[in-house]
Amino acid sequence: MSVYSELTNKIKNKTAVITVMGLGYVGLPMALEFAKKGFKVNGLDTNERRINNLKKGISYINDIDSKEIKEALKRKPALNATTDPNIISQSDAIIICVPTPLRKVKDPDISYVLSAAKMLKDYMRSGQIIVLESTTYPGTTREIIMPNLEKNGMCIDRDFYLAFSPERIDPGNPKYSFTNIPKVVGGFTKECTDLAKLLYSQVVTKVVGVSNPEVAEVTKLLENTFRIVNIGLINEFATLCHKLNIDVWEVIKAAETKPFGFMPFYPGPGIGGHCIPADPIYLSWKAKKIGFETKMIDLAAEVNRKVPHHMVERMEEILKQNNKKLADAKIFILGVTYKRDVNDLRESPALDVIDTLNKKKVSWGYHDPFISYLDISGIKAKSAVITPALLKKYDLCVVLADHSTIDYKMIKDNAKLIFDTRNIFAKKNITGENITRL
Repeated sequence: MSVYSELTNKIKNKTAVITVMGLGYVGLPMALEFAKKGFKVNGLDTNERRINNLKKGISYINDIDSKEIKEALKRKPALNATTDPNIISQSDAIIICVPTPLRKVKDPDISYVLSAAKMLKDYMRSGQIIVLESTTYPGTTREIIMPNLEKNGMCIDRDFYLAFSPERIDPGNPKYSFTNIPKVVGGFTKECTDLAKLLYSQVVTKVVGVSNPEVAEVTKLLENTFRIVNIGLINEFATLCHKLNIDVWEVIKAAETKPFGFMPFYPGPGIGGHCIPADPIYLSWKAKKIGFETKMIDLAAEVNRKVPHHMVERMEEILKQNNKKLADAKIFILGVTYKRDVNDLRESPALDVIDTLNKKKVSWGYHDPFISYLDISGIKAKSAVITPALLKKYDLCVVLADHSTIDYKMIKDNAKLIFDTRNIFAKKNITGENITRL
């Protein structure tokens, strides 16, 4: 029996052993879904604290309940969480879900992908399918993963199969999960693509094959570049509307009535998370390597980078209208994560807002049910419990992340002034003269 046929049968019969490298927001939900379907699943991570938590049945991701992990540990075959790379040699399918952050100089940091590739080189065996999911620039699978896998004399389509499938997880979104978001898969050969499609079809409702890894890599970058460009546009549009004394939210609502040619995007305090701020920069970086200038992408990134600083300018304006100087004011921030109902601070605009306040020596406090402690530029703070008495101590409350657990009616009734960058009060039909929306 050929390697291809053997792998095909193992996946169909659910006897394939699957190892997920990287157990963060992408890897852990995936590992749990494969385990639910009856596969033997190894979760491999270099973070010992994560592994120890998983072994105890403790979740560190908001979208996953600890009960789900405990069930996976009791299930037969049980989920195996480990830091031991030797499990790679015991696996039939390896899915790489390691981080791909930006470096301080705003270029791609693929050190985690490179480490994963080297680990595979050291521990892989013949008869495996390997899929990279980490968001990265086009060519990474071919230029970084492939050469490492071939170093041991192994050959694609004979000894191993390789594909790229971009992650599409949306943390905090109860409507869309790993299983009901279509998967795009691009392999080096038809056999690579077919095996990857078969693998994901065991847990995902729809799998879409494309011609090669580069198409799959750029698909993810297009998706998020589309978002960063449109978010940049609406944020700039919101600033213009404010200067024209026009309600941007009413404008968007009216524009939404057009049944074609318009897709609503909404202004906010800035972009955050791993994907949206980073992905277009990966694409722009790769474009520069081949001598192409991505003017629109770069401009959108620049516009979005300035938004948190503009939020501070708006705070200053609101306070001035109420005969208060920013330098003398006390600011209370509601929500510091990059979006509602997640515990993720990565690239959160709140961090830039607070950093700007620090530089201006403005006193601030915050509440976030998901982040108990902050240390920004050496200024430390603990999440405060919101009470009427607490709110009355602050001159301005600023909503940066509209978490669903916050009592907005109580905020309206007790805060002196409110700056709502998420339009949450209007969504909840809460009105008041003390509320200013973005």
